[in-house]
Amino acid sequence: MEWLYLVIGIAVLGVLAVVGLVTTRGRRTPTAPPPLDERTQSGTDVLAPPPEVDVDAGPEAPVVQPPVEAPLVEPPAEAPVRERPESTKSRLVRLRERLAGSQGGFGRGLLALLSRDRLDEDTWESIEDVLLTADIGVAPTQEVVDNLRTRLRVDGAEAGDPRAVLRDELVKLVDPSMDRRLQVSGDDGKPGVVLVVGVNGAGKTTTVGKIARILVAEDRTVTLGAADTFRAAAVDQLATWGERVGVEVVRGPEGGDPASVAFEAVKNGVEQGVGTVIVDTAGRLQNKAGLMDELGKVKRVIEKQARVTEVLLVLDATTGQNGLIQARVFRDVVDVTGIVLTKLDGSAKGGIVVAVQRELGVPVKLVGLGEGPDDLAPFDAGAFVDALLG
Repeated sequence: MEWLYLVIGIAVLGVLAVVGLVTTRGRRTPTAPPPLDERTQSGTDVLAPPPEVDVDAGPEAPVVQPPVEAPLVEPPAEAPVRERPESTKSRLVRLRERLAGSQGGFGRGLLALLSRDRLDEDTWESIEDVLLTADIGVAPTQEVVDNLRTRLRVDGAEAGDPRAVLRDELVKLVDPSMDRRLQVSGDDGKPGVVLVVGVNGAGKTTTVGKIARILVAEDRTVTLGAADTFRAAAVDQLATWGERVGVEVVRGPEGGDPASVAFEAVKNGVEQGVGTVIVDTAGRLQNKAGLMDELGKVKRVIEKQARVTEVLLVLDATTGQNGLIQARVFRDVVDVTGIVLTKLDGSAKGGIVVAVQRELGVPVKLVGLGEGPDDLAPFDAGAFVDALLG
C-alpha cells in the first residue's frame, strides 16, 4: 500500500513539471509582427533602424561639412587716372634740346665754313651744298647765300660775328612774322573746329591726341571726332588718347561714312558747349582723286554746323621734298591753314620748314619731337634756328 502511494506521488510531480515547462516556453515565444503592408495601412510609423555603432571607435567624431567656395567677386573697376599734360613752356625747352641733338651738325657745318679766314668760291659752294642737303630748297638757298656774301665780305674781313650773321639770316628765312597761333575758338559761341589731314603714315591720329593734350594743358574743353573709319586701330588709338586726359571721343561704325562721324562730332561739341572739336581723318594718297573729293565733303558737312577754323596738314619731316608734292594737293582741296611737321627730331632735314612754308604760303605751327605723349610743341622761329646752330 505504501508502495502504491509513492508511485502516485512521483507521477503527480512529473505531470506538474511538464505543465510548468510548457507554460514558460509559451510566454517566451514572440508574436510574429504583422506584414509590412498591414502596418503601413494601419498608420503605424516606420522608423529607420539606428546606425550601427563601432564600440571600439571611441566617442563619436563631429561631422565635418565640405568647404563651400565663396563666389568670385570682381573688384570695382578703378576710374582711369587722368594725366596732366606738360605746359607749353616746358615743351619749348625740350624743343631746343631735341633739335640741338639732331640738327646741330647742320649749324656747326655752316659755322665752320663761314669762320674760315678766306671765303672763296669753293667755300660758298660748300655752303650751298649744306643748305640744299638740309632740304631748304634751291631758291631759298640762293637767297641766303647772296645775303651772307653781302654781309660777310669775300676778302674775309670781319663784318660781324659769323654766328650772329648766320642766325639772323636763317631766322629771316624761317619768317618769324607768320602767325603761328592755333585757331581753336569758334564764332557766336560755337566751338572751333580743327580738321587734321595728311597722307598715310604721317602720324595724324597721334598728332590729334597730342594737340588735345596741349589744349587740355591750357584748361580748354575738347571733343575728338574719329572720322578715320577705315582703320579700327585708329579709332581705338584715338579713344585711348582721349581717355588719358578725360576728353570725349565721338566714333561711328567701322567702315562708315567719315563725313557722318565728323558731323556728329561737331554736333556733339555744339550741344555740349565745348571749346574745340578736333576731327581726325583717314590717310589718303594725294594722287587719288576720289579720296581727296571725300575729304572736301567732310569739310563741307562740318561747316553746316560750325566754321572750320583750322586745317592742319601733317607732314613727315623725313620725306623732304616729297612732302611738297603732298602739300600742294591738300592745299587745293581743303585750304590748308597750318603745317604740323612730325619726326623732326630724327632727321637732319630741318630745312623742310622753310621749303614747305614757301610752297604753301602758310606757317609751320607745330613740330613733333619724338614718341612721347607731350613731344609736340608750338613752332618758334628763334628757338628753331638756335637749335639748328647748336
